[in-house]
Amino acid sequence: MAEGQIFDVLRQGLWVSVRLAAPLLAVSLLAGLTIGLLQALTGIQEMTLTFVPKVALMLAVFWVTMSGMTAALVDFFTRGLLPLIAPGG
Repeated sequence: MAEGQIFDVLRQGLWVSVRLAAPLLAVSLLAGLTIGLLQALTGIQEMTLTFVPKVALMLAVFWVTMSGMTAALVDFFTRGLLPLIAPGG
């Protein structure tokens, strides 16, 4: 396998991981900003107030996007990795 192929597969793998993590990270960021603003406005400084809603929202988004994530991973493996592992197969 050529060096260029290795870098291309690594680049594709990193891009797939970014696409899979982006919805979860975006929801966590928005929830953190919203709850932080709410805490600053009300003066409530409870640690579980930030943790529990973030985890709940991330689980909900993961549940909704799970089929798309699975399809993206299957596509990456069937088009990107399997031809390199078993060429012509």
